[in-house]
Amino acid sequence: MKKIMMLAVVALSVVACNKETAETANSEKATAEKVALKTAYIDTEVLMKDYQEFKDFEVKFKTMSEKMKNELDSDARKFQNDVLDLQKNAQSKGMEWAQKRQAELERRQQTLTEKEQNYMKKFQEESAVERDSMVSKMKKFIKDYGKEKGYDYIYGTGDAASVLYAKEEYDLTKEILALLHKQYEEKTGKKVEAKEETTTTETKKEADKK
Repeated sequence: MKKIMMLAVVALSVVACNKETAETANSEKATAEKVALKTAYIDTEVLMKDYQEFKDFEVKFKTMSEKMKNELDSDARKFQNDVLDLQKNAQSKGMEWAQKRQAELERRQQTLTEKEQNYMKKFQEESAVERDSMVSKMKKFIKDYGKEKGYDYIYGTGDAASVLYAKEEYDLTKEILALLHKQYEEKTGKKVEAKEETTTTETKKEADKK
């Protein structure tokens, strides 16, 4: 009976030892996997500011905005001149003429207001659609890049920062920017000039010296 009890104790000890060994191995494996995570980050503010397609987008819609403004300003000047003409000639041309002219100017004023509202709506809608399209393409590009390069996480920094600290060696901003420019050149045939940029650390050092 004692032998049976001893064998049972030994068996339980072996099982417990094996369980502990397995748990330790799993824990070490999980730790190793955590250590092996491949991560990086991109400064999205720099990306948006320096990416040539975004620059072209801003130029395009700035030109569009100025064209609309010039046209509306021209309409407003003509309208104001006609108002002054009404005030100047109302007495000499009579009440009936003045009333008809005033009614006409009121209709024109309403038309000009609607035109301005339509222009603003068109500008906002078109710019929003194009901007959202660019952002979506950029996100897809970064996602595909991350998969291809075997990253577990690529974080974004900038105005809505999700990374409070990271080593500069994990910064993919310049590499992603260069690849996006290469893709943009192939798409448009437009050569993007390389830009020499001061790193964040260098800028900070210069600021600290001052």
